[in-house]
Amino acid sequence: MAYNPPWRPNFEGAAVLTWLTLAFLAAVLQSRWPLHQAPFQALTLLAAGMTLYRLPGALRHSHRRAKLAGLPQRFLTPAELDRQRRARPGDLWLGWGFDWSSDHAQLALDLIRAGPHRLVPGDADTLGAHWLHGLAERETPVWLPIAHSAGHILIVGTTGAGKTRLLDLLVTQAVRRGEAVVILDPKGDAELQASARQACGDQPGRFVSFHPAFPARSHRLDPLHSFNRATELASRIAAILPSETGNDPFKNFSQMALSHVIGGVLAAGERPNLLMLRRYLEGGVEALVERVLRAYLKTHAPSWDPDHSRALAKAQDTSARARALVRLYQEQLRPSRPSTVIDGLVSLFEHDKVHFSKMVASLFPLLNMLTAGELGPLLSPDSDDPQDPRPITAMARILDRAQVAYIGLDSLSDTLVGSAIGSILIADLAAVAGDRYNYTPQPPPVNVFIDEAAEIVNDPLIQLLNKGRGAGLRLTIATQTFADFAARTGSEAKARQLLANLNTLIALRVLDAETQEYVTASLPKTRLKTLMRTQATSTQRNPLEHSGNVGERLMEEEAELFQPALLGQLPNLHYIARLAGGRLVKGRLPILGTARTPDGPVRPGR
Repeated sequence: MAYNPPWRPNFEGAAVLTWLTLAFLAAVLQSRWPLHQAPFQALTLLAAGMTLYRLPGALRHSHRRAKLAGLPQRFLTPAELDRQRRARPGDLWLGWGFDWSSDHAQLALDLIRAGPHRLVPGDADTLGAHWLHGLAERETPVWLPIAHSAGHILIVGTTGAGKTRLLDLLVTQAVRRGEAVVILDPKGDAELQASARQACGDQPGRFVSFHPAFPARSHRLDPLHSFNRATELASRIAAILPSETGNDPFKNFSQMALSHVIGGVLAAGERPNLLMLRRYLEGGVEALVERVLRAYLKTHAPSWDPDHSRALAKAQDTSARARALVRLYQEQLRPSRPSTVIDGLVSLFEHDKVHFSKMVASLFPLLNMLTAGELGPLLSPDSDDPQDPRPITAMARILDRAQVAYIGLDSLSDTLVGSAIGSILIADLAAVAGDRYNYTPQPPPVNVFIDEAAEIVNDPLIQLLNKGRGAGLRLTIATQTFADFAARTGSEAKARQLLANLNTLIALRVLDAETQEYVTASLPKTRLKTLMRTQATSTQRNPLEHSGNVGERLMEEEAELFQPALLGQLPNLHYIARLAGGRLVKGRLPILGTARTPDGPVRPGR
């Protein structure tokens, strides 16, 4: 079994130097030797020939070591990205890299044993093991078929490793393909928003922006705009309620109350919104009951005249009028013409107030967060308000018009509110996806990008990952560690259920040991060579019987194809990707834009 240690001293270089010196000496001496010069000429030719014979090996060895220093960061303008994309329009471009194989694993293992600090020039300003990328003979563009992205993409990496810059690259390509794009960004990265806006170019009305910290510049976004049944809206809101068990009675009661109120609002001829639901649930449903029953009695009991009703004449307030109408409905219409909507509203109206407030205790904080202050008109838009010129949109409109929506959640300022906004928008997106799946034969593709996804993960997000492909959705979610998902969902099983629906994994620098193990555990094992050296001596009383031995043994052992600890040494914007189908790639990413200096931007470099 042949084995040539790759990081040994450059013996070929030493041989080249020796033969070159010998050729020089022979050439010099032949002119000064008074006797026959043929031997010196022959020696010169032999030495020159051996120099040329050894030179390629010496250059290969030197070149391999030189590449360990790494490559400078590249900047890419949108025009240059377009040229890359036009080369293969049916694929996603993921920077430059090479397929990582057992040969590279062997090179990495040998270099670690030899000590990278001995072979790679040290630089205090350099972060990470740039030598990992230098293990390849050459790098080429990395392509992922767009069809494979329908299996969804997971991006994992610690703070500053380059997750947002990778999203930048993927978002720009999706926008340039003319597809619908939804970006959910808990941090509110200004550069990501600017890239998405710039990618839209001169297409007026295509870019949509929402950010709670900048309400004056935001579109108004209605998360309850799209639905087919009242129960859909109730499920959408209840899905983001905190719950400790799978069958939480408080959550179930809140969903039932929401369903009854929404049904009543629709029966009254109005479109429900979050502000309206909060008003009826906190202030009571008396006014809603009165309006719905008046309309129902007018339709189904034409002879009934509210102006001549004694019961209504005696009622002094809204609650009393509602009770009178409920009694009239129950006595005259319910036996022959019952209404499930009215029955539900009546059950809420007659429910004990103290018990009701306890059962919906988790619902009130959620509605308060989503309707407080400037969020009220942002998430509960009123199209009839002449004082508010901000445009109104919804997830269904964004998808139907192939728009690009950047949704900042401002989670750094208010984590709870940002998480609640993101969760309800994900639930709305899941409802729209269900509608597309049911009623659109071949829905156009929709690209959904979620940064810091652990902030907003919920059951609808798992449903989107599980079934969104049939609705044309391609999800790309980014997180720092897998433990974030388990902490958010409260269950490791749910976190693994979410991860199991992500076919493509791109791992940038990862410091969490559990996440490192998860990334590498899905990779196949390989067999790596180990050179074992042995040395032994034995001393007897008789000096003539002294013995010793030195030996070398080459062994093969099963090992990781990519060592987990190396994930913690990746430089910024370098990644290991397990692409759909099992292909393993070591790659590096560009930065979209131009490099900046104290004097201003400069041309993108290589």
